[in-house]
Amino acid sequence: MSGGTSGTRPTGTTEVATLGGGCFWCLDAVFRDLKGVTAVHSGYAGGHVENPSYEMVCGKRTGHAEVVQVTFDPAVISYEDLLRVFFTIHDPTTKDRQGNDIGPQYRSIVLHHSPEQKAAAERVMAEVTAQDIWGAPLVTELVPFDRYWPGEPEHQDYFARTPWSGYCQVVIAPKVAKFRKLYADRLKRPAA
Repeated sequence: MSGGTSGTRPTGTTEVATLGGGCFWCLDAVFRDLKGVTAVHSGYAGGHVENPSYEMVCGKRTGHAEVVQVTFDPAVISYEDLLRVFFTIHDPTTKDRQGNDIGPQYRSIVLHHSPEQKAAAERVMAEVTAQDIWGAPLVTELVPFDRYWPGEPEHQDYFARTPWSGYCQVVIAPKVAKFRKLYADRLKRPAA
């Protein structure tokens, strides 16, 4: 893929969610396992630089966050349920940080594709706040989707391709294990 994609809504029976919550490798690994998710792609959004590279985004001057675009079937999983998963697999109370990953590219962000997605995100964020799941206020940005820039091929499905890497073993694997335990009934295949 080349170039950014506009904020047009998908046609047919699928929708797209664009979410950032730390390193995109973690989000990618979780959402791929979820029933109703038909595709996950890691990339960049929310910034001002066209066609950014990973190195540019890591340089913290593009304004972009590492995000995943999740294509899903709303007849199988709702946007609200995708967001509920999202809010349990990253800490939405730490600004520009997830664990040892620090910088604006790791911020918690929901880029809504429609007024309906914005309203749904507001409802879920209010629900998460009321439940005091994290014990601190949410800092998640809720902004309109503008453009998405695909990440480089080496960033796609990173966890499945490189499970032996240190980052996968220390950071991603525990998040995936937590997700599989919490959402065992929503997995595409039984947890191992």
